[in-house]
Amino acid sequence: MASRLEINFIRLLSRCESIASEKRGETEWRLEKFVAALEEMLVALRKSHSKPTAEVLTEYTRKVDFLKGLLEAEKLPSPTDKALANQFLAPGRTPTIGHERMSATKTVHMQTKGRCTAQMRSELLDTVGADFSSTAPTDLRNRRGLPLDERQSAAELEAVLQHHHSLQEKLAEDMLHLARNLKNNTLAAHSIIKQDNQTLGQSMRQADMNLEKLKTESERLEQHTKKSINWLLWLMLILVSFIFISMILFIRIFPRLR
Repeated sequence: MASRLEINFIRLLSRCESIASEKRGETEWRLEKFVAALEEMLVALRKSHSKPTAEVLTEYTRKVDFLKGLLEAEKLPSPTDKALANQFLAPGRTPTIGHERMSATKTVHMQTKGRCTAQMRSELLDTVGADFSSTAPTDLRNRRGLPLDERQSAAELEAVLQHHHSLQEKLAEDMLHLARNLKNNTLAAHSIIKQDNQTLGQSMRQADMNLEKLKTESERLEQHTKKSINWLLWLMLILVSFIFISMILFIRIFPRLR
């Protein structure tokens, strides 16, 4: 059974998804505050004794990160940047509330894509209009033979294709830059690991040499100790024998007084 904290978290998350799906003005501040509160509640959920399973926590984190990314994307200046940032957002996979047929974050994601596309289209049409006003007379004479609707449709199509082409080039450049960075990082990591392996090999060889030297010195010390014990034993025997013989001679030379 869900705890009270988790129930409040789900209610606030559902409210945030509902606000995000609506068209908001620049003065709308509730969503940002609500998302900040969601982050705090998510941290508390992770520390709670009755916390949900790891999969559920991962899904909650995914949805909160999506809402954060959505707010950051809306703060970007141009529709192109918004659309590009929106492409990297990952919505939740499961519905927040049981009666939902599809995850609300997926719906918000699609709506945001549509709004960004509409903004880019409007921006492109304005750009195309400005370009047509400054077009050379030869271009205008070449296009006067076509109907007005067809000329506008062709111009819009050309502008949209050009814009998508530029977006693809930008994405390709970003991917190439990321690939280069990944390659450089991989080479650097490979070099560091290789150096570490060489250092480890040298340390192991040095340790083996030290172990062999230690064994040799231990054997020499053992032999030396045995030799010292033997010499000491012979010395004691000689000393005891000398004392015994001296006592016998003393008794013989100096008889007991009567």
